[in-house]
Formats: sequence, C-alpha cells, structure tokens
Amino acid sequence: MIRVLLAEDQTLLREALASILAHEDDLEVVGELSRGDGLVEAVDQLRPDVVLVDIEMPGTDGLTATERLHAHRPECRVIILTVYGRPGYLDRAMRAGAAGFILKDASPADLVGAIRRVVAGERVIDPRLAVATAEHGRNPLTPREREILALSASGATAADVALSLGLSEGTVRNHLSVAIHKLESRTKVEAARTAEERGWL
Repeated sequence: MIRVLLAEDQTLLREALASILAHEDDLEVVGELSRGDGLVEAVDQLRPDVVLVDIEMPGTDGLTATERLHAHRPECRVIILTVYGRPGYLDRAMRAGAAGFILKDASPADLVGAIRRVVAGERVIDPRLAVATAEHGRNPLTPREREILALSASGATAADVALSLGLSEGTVRNHLSVAIHKLESRTKVEAARTAEERGWL
C-alpha cells in the first residue's frame, strides 16, 4: 500500500484528490494539510511514501516546504501539483528535491501513474512543461539579479533598491542592465514580465 499525504490549501480540490485516490486499491490517503508550514511535522507523524504539494499555500510555499522536507526526510517522495506551468518553477522544484511535477489539469490516471512511478524511483515531469523548459533553458539570472529585478518591477527606484539592499545605485543599475540583457528585453518592466512568465522571479 502506497501512503499519500495531500498538501493543498483549496478544500474542494483537496477533497477531490482524496476521492480520486481512494478508488485505487494500492493507494491510501493518510492525511491532508491546508498549509505548508506543517509539512515536515506531518510527514514525521504520518510517514507517507508520497506527498502531493501545491506551490501556493499559506504559511510556507510548496517549494520551500519541499526543500525542507527533502533535507529532513529524503526518502519521502514529493510531487508538486500546480497550476503554474512555468519552466522556472520546474527548475526550482527539482533543485528542492521534488520527484515529480504535475499540472493540475492532468488526468486522474496520469496523477495516479505519477504516484506509482515516483515510488518506483522515477522522476515524473509533465511533458508539456518539459518541452517549455527545453525551449527556454534554465534561469540565467543570479539570486541578486532576481532580487533587484523583482524590487524594481514593483516600482522601486534604483535609489530605493540600493538603500534597501545596502548597495550603491551604480551596482543596482549594473545588475539591472545585465538582467535586462540576459532576458533579451528593452526595459526592466519587460524583463520582469518575461522572468515572471517563466517562473524565474
């Protein structure tokens, strides 16, 4: 029997997932969470084989929760289940230790199959997202470039960003210029929009 824990903040979807999995003879839902910040503790208590984790949850987002769980219990397999079909999210999920990345519009059969496959030691990635990732490649931005681009895109001036990060305005402008060039954009707003669409911010 494969023990499954559901970490999804939308009650209707979480209950639908539990109902789908309950129809499978080899799967058992051992618990449900609506927040990300209790994931490690729940896994310690319930000992699931697989956890289905949403990216956007209260408390702690799914990617951060996955990273913490993987460091604490690497034998527990995590499948990210999300509406965000962005290459950057896939890259971050794999680096966080996820064994699978499935979009929420996948069929029940695909989801059930993914659970069985990750327990068997495979990595499972939505094929549409794998194609998009191959097209766009990995995130070219450094952590500092992402930070500065995100702050700038929210309306902060170079002076504001410099003050908040303890940098000079010149350094901020240089990082922005490099980020804009890497993303083949003309402005910081366009660069931020591209990075956001690809899940790189």
